[in-house]
Amino acid sequence: MFKKREIHFPRLTYPTRWIETGGDRVEEYIIPEEEKGRVLDELYPFEPVPGLGERMFDLHEEKGFQVREFRVLRGETMDLLVSPYYFRSGGTVIDWMPASFKPGGTLERKIRGESLSILTVSFGPKEASH
Repeated sequence: MFKKREIHFPRLTYPTRWIETGGDRVEEYIIPEEEKGRVLDELYPFEPVPGLGERMFDLHEEKGFQVREFRVLRGETMDLLVSPYYFRSGGTVIDWMPASFKPGGTLERKIRGESLSILTVSFGPKEASH
């Protein structure tokens, strides 16, 4: 039989810590502030790469954050660039929108190094629970 081969991307070289998340454990990199710009440039998949001082909007959390607050986790086969709200609502880099983005909007972003773009469509703000 054929074996399915998984591609494993190289790890970052920073130390890590384990974070408990409701019965599961996630490995998070400990990245020094002075290295965050380099890591962002390496992992951010779209053009242009935002500056560390820029504000972004997390679609899952429906809340803004400063880019320098990002976190990097190690998944099974690759590193994951996530928002500071990841452990609360699951926002990864694909869910980061410009600060001016409004829920219900649409945004086209070019993938770095490719002639492809990705289209993100928001269905609007979450309904408030009563």
